[in-house]
Amino acid sequence: MAYKLIWAPSARLDLKEIASYIADSRPEASIRFVKSVFRSVEHLIDFPKAGRIVPEFGDPCIREVVRKPCRIVYRIKSKKSIIEVVRVWHAARGIPRI
Repeated sequence: MAYKLIWAPSARLDLKEIASYIADSRPEASIRFVKSVFRSVEHLIDFPKAGRIVPEFGDPCIREVVRKPCRIVYRIKSKKSIIEVVRVWHAARGIPRI
């Protein structure tokens, strides 16, 4: 069964801020980056456990896909068949806040 993929407001804001920062100097690179983030999470609808468990949390429902230099953190809500992208966290910022 395919899961529904949703984006939390925090993840949307993260992605917007990162894209805006990149666009200041390289607008086309910003567009490519955003597209690559979307591609990085698309497969999760069929394979929700494809990402690794976020080591800092140790919760099997909180996982991440790495799209350098970012960690795309998502939460699996199995009972509702939902994958919720909760943060797009730049790795240099340390531990993701959820």
